[in-house]
Amino acid sequence: MITVLGGGGFIGGHLVRHLERLGIEHQAPPRGEPIAGRELGKIVYCIGLTADFRQRPHDAIDAHVCELLEVVRGCSFESLLYLSSARVYLRSAAPAREDDALRFEPLDFEDLFNLSKAMGESIVLALGERGRVARPSNVYGPGQHRTFLAMLLEEARQGSILLQSALRSQKDYVHVADVVDLLAKIALGGRERIYNVASGVSVTSGALVEAIAQATGCSIGVLPDAPAVVFPRIDIERARSEFGFAPSFILDDLPSLIAAGL
Repeated sequence: MITVLGGGGFIGGHLVRHLERLGIEHQAPPRGEPIAGRELGKIVYCIGLTADFRQRPHDAIDAHVCELLEVVRGCSFESLLYLSSARVYLRSAAPAREDDALRFEPLDFEDLFNLSKAMGESIVLALGERGRVARPSNVYGPGQHRTFLAMLLEEARQGSILLQSALRSQKDYVHVADVVDLLAKIALGGRERIYNVASGVSVTSGALVEAIAQATGCSIGVLPDAPAVVFPRIDIERARSEFGFAPSFILDDLPSLIAAGL
């Protein structure tokens, strides 16, 4: 049995529906429901705070570390797969691989999120063979709100996009359907301890907004002196070789995303 913790969130909700479609036995206890002492089987820990961690830093730490500790200390489980983030590679060289050493700067507030995810990873990996970590990149798909892509598409619908980061900024984007399919496979039988969950292709903000503009006819502007935020390309060979992971590409998915009103 798979227990999804955080099943009310974006990735967790998609994972629950994916497990339902596959007919895999699962449960998704609501947040706050007592689970101490219960047999939870294979846990997928999807509890997290991403879009608004800057406004709610303490809540992010609670979600990524404190609630996780309560699960590890108080619950009975066969294994635990922790959803971290590819943001931990912000200061890494490309291509970013699972076994690379991670670098953080405590004086930089942006690293608070990354440090909290790294602490969560350490707690889970200390479980030995029972603990695994998945590092999703920027996940997109139906039902998403308050993310960079969702805000770009909302601005496009209003007729104009104003970027607050430089056109050469770049990230890796991965579809939620590809993410949850891989998470289920890792939870049920992953051989490795850490997995990158990404498309493996970095996309610049310039290429992204140009494709959106071509599809919607919106105008594009960039704030003066907008900073460049460049994440390294993420290597996905581990997931590709073990599971045949072949994710879709965001620029190919844009027409359907726009039509669906993401």
